[in-house]
Amino acid sequence: MKQRSSLLILCSVLIVFFVASVSAQTCVHNGKNFIPNGTYDANRRLILSSLPSNAAAQDGFYSGSIGQEPSRVYAAGMCIPGAEANDCSACIKGASDWLVQDCTNQTDAYYWALDPTLCLVRYSNNSFSGSAGYWEIVPQYLVMNTANINSNLTEFKKIWERLIHSIIAAASAPKSRYKADVAALTPFQNIYALMQCTPDVSSGDCDNCLRQSVIDYQSCCGEKTGGYVMRPICFFRWQLFTFSKAFGNITLAPPSPHPSPPPLLQRQPSSASDQAKKTDTGSRNISLRTIIAIVVAVILSLIKVSVVLLFNHSNNNYVYYIYSPSGMTTVRSLQFDFKTIEVATNNFSERNKIGRGGFGDVFKGTLMPGGREVAVKRLSRTSEQGEKEFKNEVIVIAKLQHGNLVRLLGYSVKGEERVLVYEFVPNKSLDSFLSDPLKQAQLRWTKRFNIIKGIARGILYLHQDSRPKIIHRDLKADNILLEADMNPKISDFGTARIFGIGQTSSITERIFGTEGYMPPEYRCEGQFSVKTDVYSFGVLVLEIICGKKNRSFCFPGPDLVTYAWRLWREETPLELVDQTILENFPAEEVTRCIHIALLCVQHEPTDRPHVSTIVSMLTSTTIISHVPQTPGSLDSLY
Repeated sequence: MKQRSSLLILCSVLIVFFVASVSAQTCVHNGKNFIPNGTYDANRRLILSSLPSNAAAQDGFYSGSIGQEPSRVYAAGMCIPGAEANDCSACIKGASDWLVQDCTNQTDAYYWALDPTLCLVRYSNNSFSGSAGYWEIVPQYLVMNTANINSNLTEFKKIWERLIHSIIAAASAPKSRYKADVAALTPFQNIYALMQCTPDVSSGDCDNCLRQSVIDYQSCCGEKTGGYVMRPICFFRWQLFTFSKAFGNITLAPPSPHPSPPPLLQRQPSSASDQAKKTDTGSRNISLRTIIAIVVAVILSLIKVSVVLLFNHSNNNYVYYIYSPSGMTTVRSLQFDFKTIEVATNNFSERNKIGRGGFGDVFKGTLMPGGREVAVKRLSRTSEQGEKEFKNEVIVIAKLQHGNLVRLLGYSVKGEERVLVYEFVPNKSLDSFLSDPLKQAQLRWTKRFNIIKGIARGILYLHQDSRPKIIHRDLKADNILLEADMNPKISDFGTARIFGIGQTSSITERIFGTEGYMPPEYRCEGQFSVKTDVYSFGVLVLEIICGKKNRSFCFPGPDLVTYAWRLWREETPLELVDQTILENFPAEEVTRCIHIALLCVQHEPTDRPHVSTIVSMLTSTTIISHVPQTPGSLDSLY
């Protein structure tokens, strides 16, 4: 029993953790955008900031609007009935903060925050009170556990459908838009389910929304061990563990050995307790021996089901489906057993440590059997940003496949431990070569030029060929790993951001990056775009050419960008070249790379080339017509 309990706890932590990370992506990409920092954005931030206190003070639901057309913003906040005021307020505040951070220019967005106290925050440029139209149904987000219930499936479905049917009926009843309930599956395992609609929709619309969500879940995931579906006006979730405080006061009825509910869309069947009362009077004549034999057989059968369910549950992977008018996206992540990672890294031994990445140490590991070498990043247990990076890496790069991007193999979670597992890249980072004179001498110009072109190809994939478009935001020498043949791989996507279709820029209040690699508009105003990565690439190219870090203070000037610009103005750009390759390098090719780098670090984002143009310039010998101007260095006026 202790082992089963630990398995359940571990799975609960893992599922809640990943569900929360995906539920943040609820910006409605319907082609309607606002200008960041404009009037609509100001109204949006103002009304969202008022929701926590207003909803908590009005029994867990508040809706209102602010501003004048066309910048009027409608918003609502809602918690589950019976939530403590402080819990409700904290949940809505967290959800509002997520929407402001993630939905940087969408006029419509909603967020079901999967805290122990479930809550919803929604805003729009159109009134949605009492509405159950197209946009209340179509933007559907469905998450399922990938493990299957593969024993006694028929019995499981009967219990599950009866529970779900009764919850739909209760949640959509007059004067009710919420229900949480539990059904006993085995003596050791329960089914927990919760449904909620916004209180401003009719009973019929609530019933329709919940039924459609259940049908959608069954059509893809009917044999899975849990999941949830969320829409702007309704929410449905079930799991094999307690995922909400809502289940704390529910009295569980004993399981019926032979439940036989009708199909989901028919009338609610009798309750388990009612069925239990309909005992056959003739059963009193059964001998005590027969009763004992039946009970033992049933218990053994139920234990078998419970063990199978727990085994599947503890080895769960997760698939996330996002439905919208533009299509469906799937993100798949691979879970490693934490013990496997401990063994692979000799329990995270100092001897296995090979470096430090963003928000955590990196260890070399060997997976057994097979002996595959991997790099394991162990996120800091005290870093809030490390927690966010963990979520971000799994969601952002799980599907990315490119020769110039490091591959994420999977993850592992145990208690507060967060571990990311990558392919092993033997030569460590570009930074280790630039910082070590002996290694630096190994980088002849041909290798350096190939590294430059490889980084450019990786960025091109992120900006142009990846779906969705990804902005890295922290390109630097530490995050460029080198394979045995010196092929570069971009790594560390913890601060990366996804851009929607047609989105060209965004603004953040939380600036993550490395001084010296950030362009002025991002460093000073929080504005980032594809040109943010272009600026960082320009700094990287200059570092590769001169063999020194941007802020190494080895230049006759405040920084590398300023020094390179001064040499360019004085028509002596080759003075920048690393002394270790001075004897043998193609002057024209190196000068061309310096030219491209200076174009990349221009002060105005519009003056920087797109990465597709950069790749073209790197792979051709045609004359570059654009002339660089004063760069966007922090000390460019030196």
